[in-house]
Amino acid sequence: MSGRRAARVIFGRELASIVRTRSYLLLFVGVSAVILGIATVGGGTGAGYVPTAVDLLLPLELLVPAVAFAVGYRSIADDVQRDELSVLSTYPVPDWAYVGGVYAGRAVTVVGILGIPLLVVGILVSLSAGPDTTIVATHRGIDSPVLFGRFVLLTLAYGLMVLAVVLALSALASSRKAALTLAVVGLGGLVVGLDLLVLRGVGTGWVTGDTLLTAIAASPTSAYRGLVFETVLYVAFEAETGYASPVASAFSLLAWTLIGLSITALGVSRR
Repeated sequence: MSGRRAARVIFGRELASIVRTRSYLLLFVGVSAVILGIATVGGGTGAGYVPTAVDLLLPLELLVPAVAFAVGYRSIADDVQRDELSVLSTYPVPDWAYVGGVYAGRAVTVVGILGIPLLVVGILVSLSAGPDTTIVATHRGIDSPVLFGRFVLLTLAYGLMVLAVVLALSALASSRKAALTLAVVGLGGLVVGLDLLVLRGVGTGWVTGDTLLTAIAASPTSAYRGLVFETVLYVAFEAETGYASPVASAFSLLAWTLIGLSITALGVSRR
């Protein structure tokens, strides 16, 4: 079996498995309720696209990793526990094809669970916000659906990065229970721990003004937040803010994604 065909087969298997599992539907309903609830209760949908992004940013910093965790932590560990990797090796299926197929299938799920409610929020803003909200009065800037679209894309990129790390932890686990433990500890360290480490570094002085942008980019959560600040929220300012480096932050998310997928492939190859 060729690598591309194997990847398509694995991708189809993942999608079929997800469609058959009711818990993902419940996850989608719950996530949609949270996102729509925050957007409407906070008043962002009536104020404009940028205010809505402000309301959603902090909750999504926590919600996105939770969704990626729920979607991906069992994906490879279950195959290991059922000895399916040994069966797939008899075809043989290249490691990269297996990892690519699993990642693509789970990525579609993450994008759907997060992207659909965010798209609905954007539609609600377009229907609810008055014509005067095109001007963000407090920032001297222009509100635009393009900015909210950029916010959605950055959020999905953050989710796909976390998913890659979750798959890596799943590939290193020997059982579903071990995958759960690794995912909780690993994600806690990556998503929250590095963020707290940067804050501690600023407080103690070993992270200075010269190294602050690099430190912010090194933490995936800070990189995501920095990209949102610089490319969505702060575009209304006439002067540069310098909160984060968009290039360094984008590179960080890409690097963490590639590192996660590489570790996943390495873990699968050693089974």
